Amino acid sequence: MSVQDHSGHQEPAREGISLKSRIGLVLAGFLIIAGALLFTEHQAHVLGLLVWLPLLACPLMHLFMHGGLGHGDRQHDSDRRPS
Repeated sequence: MSVQDHSGHQEPAREGISLKSRIGLVLAGFLIIAGALLFTEHQAHVLGLLVWLPLLACPLMHLFMHGGLGHGDRQHDSDRRPS
């Protein structure tokens, strides 16, 4: 078994966008500015829809809390019947 010296070995540059590169910084800045402008321009629409959120949450909670339309009553029916 030989010991290899990797001190002169350089890793290949990774391709892609990182936040440390100029393109990544420009992209992050653009996304932050665009998000802020979209929020300020459409704030009335977003806040107006938040009123309906509790009404929309009721059916979703019913489906997820009860486990769907079956409600799991089949298991309890077998316990109630006398053998």
